[in-house]
Amino acid sequence: MKKLFIFSAMMLTATVALAKDIKTVVLTTNPEMHCENCEKKIKSNLRFEKGVKVIETDLRTKTVTIKYDADKTTVDNIIKGFKKIKYEAKEVKNTPKKGENTPVSDKK
Repeated sequence: MKKLFIFSAMMLTATVALAKDIKTVVLTTNPEMHCENCEKKIKSNLRFEKGVKVIETDLRTKTVTIKYDADKTTVDNIIKGFKKIKYEAKEVKNTPKKGENTPVSDKK
């Protein structure tokens, strides 16, 4: 019983130590995504950026949602990744409400 308790405590400690800080960012692009080829170009190139876990694109709202490991990258680094493929990306501060077609982006 004691061995089981010690083993469980070690596993819990290892799990907490290995926990990743996964965050999500929603971006718009310029030029805007307007077709499946745009989606493929973004997905196939950004998947190699360090820390990027999941890339989801939405042609209806023209947004890219990226889940990333915040311990390995930042939103600024992800935006730099877009520049490598000739896109300008901006973080969406307010997500669109149901029925809205375009997101509201942060104007800098």
